[in-house]
Amino acid sequence: MAEVAIKLIVGLGNPGEEYARTRHNAGFWFVDRLASVGAWKREGRHQCESATVRIGSHEVRLQKPTTYMNRSGAAVQSLAAFYRIAPGEILVVHDEIDLPPGAARLKFGGGHGGHNGLRDIIGCIGADFWRLRLGVGHPGHRDQVVDAVLSRASKGDQQQIDAALERGLDVLPLIISGQSQQAMQQLHSGEKS
Repeated sequence: MAEVAIKLIVGLGNPGEEYARTRHNAGFWFVDRLASVGAWKREGRHQCESATVRIGSHEVRLQKPTTYMNRSGAAVQSLAAFYRIAPGEILVVHDEIDLPPGAARLKFGGGHGGHNGLRDIIGCIGADFWRLRLGVGHPGHRDQVVDAVLSRASKGDQQQIDAALERGLDVLPLIISGQSQQAMQQLHSGEKS
């Protein structure tokens, strides 16, 4: 895959105060660390909040879909089409139950792995976009997944998730500038075993 600069970072989550601190909102937490509260503006026609930030020498658009997680695809498709952003220029940041709290992985393309936000985005724009997967831990049984992602992490798990967010932010300038292989090496080697 050719190295391509990122023009849009999508943080996945659910809108509303009742979901603000749940594991499923890890993507929102990531983009919120990039933009100040006043920078976000509501974009009704694109079903999202968006902001523009400068990361290094690159201007990057941020997006938080205001649809619920399972309907994120239309918001991503709408904003990307409006600004003529190709799927390969998009980074989607999301919670990942198949990674332990504290893990962060960068990858390009692939399936949805049961993540309904990714499933909907793939249905709208295809699978060829970047993903920053933030580990939130698996509850142990698939019947417990929904309750787990829609609840708050323990204090210890939250500290590890926050550390993974910070590592993701540390390598973001590399990701944005298209140096994804270097970003992956730095991100993946920086984790505790």
